[in-house]
Amino acid sequence: MSARQVTLAEVAKQAGVSLATASRVLNGSTRQVSEELSDRVLRTAEQLGYVPNASAQALARNSSSLVGLVVHDITDPYFSCIAAGVTRVAEEAGLVVVLGTTGRRPEREVELLSTLRAHRARAVVLAGSRTTDRAAQSRLAAEIDAFTEQGGRVACVSQAKLGTDTVVPGNRAGARALARELASLGHKKFAVLGGPSELFVARDRLAGFKAGLADAGVAPPLVINGAFTRDGGYEAALELLSSKSRATCVFAVTDVMAMGAMAALRERGVRVPEDMSIAGFDDIPTLRDTVPALSTVRLPLEEMGEIAAGLVLDAGGDEARTVRVAGEVVLRASTAHN
Repeated sequence: MSARQVTLAEVAKQAGVSLATASRVLNGSTRQVSEELSDRVLRTAEQLGYVPNASAQALARNSSSLVGLVVHDITDPYFSCIAAGVTRVAEEAGLVVVLGTTGRRPEREVELLSTLRAHRARAVVLAGSRTTDRAAQSRLAAEIDAFTEQGGRVACVSQAKLGTDTVVPGNRAGARALARELASLGHKKFAVLGGPSELFVARDRLAGFKAGLADAGVAPPLVINGAFTRDGGYEAALELLSSKSRATCVFAVTDVMAMGAMAALRERGVRVPEDMSIAGFDDIPTLRDTVPALSTVRLPLEEMGEIAAGLVLDAGGDEARTVRVAGEVVLRASTAHN
């Protein structure tokens, strides 16, 4: 008889115990079973090749070995690096990570968390910027409450706006420091490829950059919004060039956008940094292959994922915990001022 065909009822019958007793032993119920009966059920299950039902185990324990990871876009190196950190911590704890992607749709984030709750996931990490859509945030907060009431835990890598454990990247402070550094190189005219205006991460980085320019006595930048993608940066850079802006330095609020912008500039014969300097934010691993090397603000992305996983797997107390992670300005060849 194959393992797939063996049922719990068959194990119970062969072991000479009730179905409820077999279930308590094999599905991990908190109700106690004597050592003699437990050993008998386990031996019988092994002899018959019985494979426990994961859903039944989750129901009996009111949790499972699953850890959910919900990101906006796994193809974006920002999220894949965070995912690596989360996965490493979860696997070291003997847990299994289940990945869901939202495509940057707030309603999908709620749907995925609801699905993970239905499967009694032990914990969930939500990685991605919060949005200015208050109704969407309210629905997500309600789903988080339902998840935690069931016994699960949720941690975010974003802005601390959901009343749960959160790893907060230093977006505003990092962009402010970058602006001051770029101004110190002698740049006086700036442009920002600002990302979607409804995302707080884009707003925070833009606000920080503006503040840094003000610190340095430099006029506010021209701002062009685009998608948080390589193509978004590419299109925003083309729009910048068509605007006849006199900017000598461009700040793209993500490295991925910066890479797209560099491609657009190169195609139009604009030399980086001789004709125009460019900087990004995040310090994603793929920058190692970018020529010229991109100036940026480094965030410890994998460490952020590890911290988030640590928070979500640590019972902690009732109060939401916030861990703030600073960014570090890294100046490279793409911003050398002529």
